[in-house]
Amino acid sequence: MKIDFTFRPRLIECLKDYDRGQFRADLIAGLTVGIVALPLAMAFGIASGVTPEAGIFTAVVAGFIISALGGSRVQIGGPTGAFIVIVFGILAEYGPVNLAICTIMAGVILFIMGFARLGSAIKFIPYPVTMGFTSGIAVLIFSTQIKDFLGLHVDKVPAEFVEKLITLGSALGTLHWPTLALALVSLLIMVFWPHKWARAVPGSIVALLGGTLAVALFDLPVDTIGTRFGGIPEGLPPIQIPEISLSMLGSLIQPATTIALLAAIESLLSAVVADGMIDDRHDSNQELMAQGIANMVSPLFGGIAATGAIARTATNVKSGGRTPVAGIVHAVTLLAILLVAAPLAKSIPLAVLSAVLVKVAYNMGEWHHFTRLLKWPRSDAAVFLTAFALTVLIDLTVAVEVGMVLAAILFIKRLADTTQVSAVDPSNDTEGAMHTLTGKEIPEEVQVFRIFGPFFFGVADRLETALKRAQREPKIVILRMRKVNVMDATGLNALEDLFEKLRGHQRHLILSTIQPQPHEVMERSGFLDQIGRNNVCPDTDAALARAREILAELKQDG
Repeated sequence: MKIDFTFRPRLIECLKDYDRGQFRADLIAGLTVGIVALPLAMAFGIASGVTPEAGIFTAVVAGFIISALGGSRVQIGGPTGAFIVIVFGILAEYGPVNLAICTIMAGVILFIMGFARLGSAIKFIPYPVTMGFTSGIAVLIFSTQIKDFLGLHVDKVPAEFVEKLITLGSALGTLHWPTLALALVSLLIMVFWPHKWARAVPGSIVALLGGTLAVALFDLPVDTIGTRFGGIPEGLPPIQIPEISLSMLGSLIQPATTIALLAAIESLLSAVVADGMIDDRHDSNQELMAQGIANMVSPLFGGIAATGAIARTATNVKSGGRTPVAGIVHAVTLLAILLVAAPLAKSIPLAVLSAVLVKVAYNMGEWHHFTRLLKWPRSDAAVFLTAFALTVLIDLTVAVEVGMVLAAILFIKRLADTTQVSAVDPSNDTEGAMHTLTGKEIPEEVQVFRIFGPFFFGVADRLETALKRAQREPKIVILRMRKVNVMDATGLNALEDLFEKLRGHQRHLILSTIQPQPHEVMERSGFLDQIGRNNVCPDTDAALARAREILAELKQDG
């Protein structure tokens, strides 16, 4: 079997007609995104339970690889808020070494997904599921920032949502007013910073510089990166290959799959948004392979999980970025900041980074969907709320699994509702000339039934129900299947059961107008030979003619 494998980054295509003007635009966009990404990277690192530099390392290494090897022209990669809860949970349960191994495993899964051309399969995840767990993650990010936003004195914050709220609630008496004031002012700066200035100087940078300056000038007694982490190293660390424990690999498969699935969903959603902004179309499989390589390499430099970042990608596009060069410049900018300004980072107050994440969580949450739930179909609202509640109260993996299963069940029900099995006669038949019963004589010993829609496991029992409802026992049953495009093994089994029951009572089954897919299913199973190929007719006229032949034979035998 020939495997169709292509590895062609969009960067190669974009460099063909690259000119000085485009480089200037990409340079400005990359510098802007790099500055925007700095406080986000540090905040994501801290909130994930690792160090602030781990977030920067991720943005540098993974961001460079995703832009250089990805399938999108403008995608910006790095750590994102969606991974905070997952990384924090894995770190707490398995430790830093296994977190690195888990991230590498996720990278392998992502690469395999891209290699197997599964990029387009992400679209089959229902919208209520993705929006439900996205809103749930936003709530969890809020909960992780309560401690630093309020300056609470808590030795250890539990990972579970309810226990976390109880612990933080009991510590409200330790609220630190200078920390709260600094966090609120920082948040207000980011919220009300004029949009016309944001392109040149982002509000998060203003809050970061202003908060750091305020701490230095007024000697505010608040926690900083220096007081908690001791500062940030200058430059990337040497490559460190984690020691793999074969006994732990089995336990890491599920969290690694969660990281891979979330990275795939978020990166491809971000790429789709970017496509709409620049009128382009990304290569989803190439993007997944690049995401996979980025997540395999990032932990080797002390980084964490990475994916495409919607907000930073949008900033890149709005700043003029149109090729992967802008994303590469963004990574190089962060590396330059790391090399030059790392000693100054120790003065950055954690309250400001907490405010950054509070704003990220607010922007991330699909809050408007809660006001639309009453207008949605009840099934979609149920899926959304289930995914949201399970993400917050239990686990993102469980939320995605249960949400997908629930959405699949509801989809099957909706599909089943479109299928009808009913008796037809000249008074209620609306088919075309070759298939209609209108104006045609139907012997009393013959009854015609019609299946409309897919004939699969969700509706197979309706055939027997329709026969019972008819309250007749005709000698010949004509089953018209012109509107059946799909049939599965359960539908086939229902036909086989019907045939056996009719034959057991010396009655006959005729099939009319079988579509290609059901015909292939019946052919491969041998059912067409079992029923007799002369009892498989191309249209209703032929089926009625065959019925008359059978009746004539029965009279002769009688």
